Formats: sequence, C-alpha cells, structure tokens
Amino acid sequence: MQQGYRYALTAATGCEFHAEFRPGLMPPDMLALGVFAGKYMTDCRQEFPESWFGQARLSPVTRDPSLNYFGVDASQPLSVWRAKGWIHPDDPRGWFQWYCRYFRGRRMPGEDERQIGRWRAMRRHIAQIRHHCEPGDLWCRRRQRQALLHWAYDSRKL
Repeated sequence: MQQGYRYALTAATGCEFHAEFRPGLMPPDMLALGVFAGKYMTDCRQEFPESWFGQARLSPVTRDPSLNYFGVDASQPLSVWRAKGWIHPDDPRGWFQWYCRYFRGRRMPGEDERQIGRWRAMRRHIAQIRHHCEPGDLWCRRRQRQALLHWAYDSRKL
C-alpha cells in the first residue's frame, strides 16, 4: 500500500507523548489482543520491531473477526475512512498506522494533534459502556469494546 515512505524518529520510542494523549495500550499489546480482524499490518511488518508480532493475532489470508479480542467485527472499511477525509496521505492505513509511527517516535505537527483529537473523541464510548453495562461484564457492548481496543483504550478494564 505504501512504498518508499521514510520518516525521522525524533522522540524516544514510547516516550514524549503529547500531554493529552495517554493511550492505555501499546501497539504490540493491541496486536496481541486481536484488533482489526487480524488483517492490519500483515504487509508492512518489516517497518516495525519484530517483537511487536511475537504474540500478534494475524490472519494470513483475509479478515477474520474471530481473531479480535471480543470476537466481533468493529471496523469500517478503509473506503469509508477515505470518504470521510480521515486518512492522511502519510498514513494510508489510518489511525493505527499513525499511532504505531507516533509510538516509535515520529512527530508530525498538526497531524499529531488531529489524530489525538480523534482518539479523544472515542471516550464517548467509554461513557456509554459505563452507563449500560455492569462493571466487569466484558460481553456487554462487545462491538463498542472492540472499537475502543482499536483506539488503544483498554476496554477490558471498564
């Protein structure tokens, strides 16, 4: 999907995050839990540390929602993301690709703030889960919980 793209790592891995950006999961944690039906990042592994993929739940052929932690599909097609203008040309796979690169230390003024704003907007789902689900009931609102995992919120702790 993206070839020849290069970027500078200007922050230490996993450090120096924007003050308002405090994700609950790191990219390798998300991959190990099962996100994006196992199909995300299967064609760009060489860009990221091999250690990220040791426990990753990936599908070699096609999307498989059973690989997601909550066993449900909680993704919109990339075409929807493109149509809504959510995709930056530097990150054609979307938010998670941005987050992986941000986590590694890439910084893009303006784009970082935009993506962090989108991440913050996902908090509304936390409020809905707390309002509608008993504490500890992981199977209540599974699709919302899976979507939160896609955005680095650890919905297992709600």
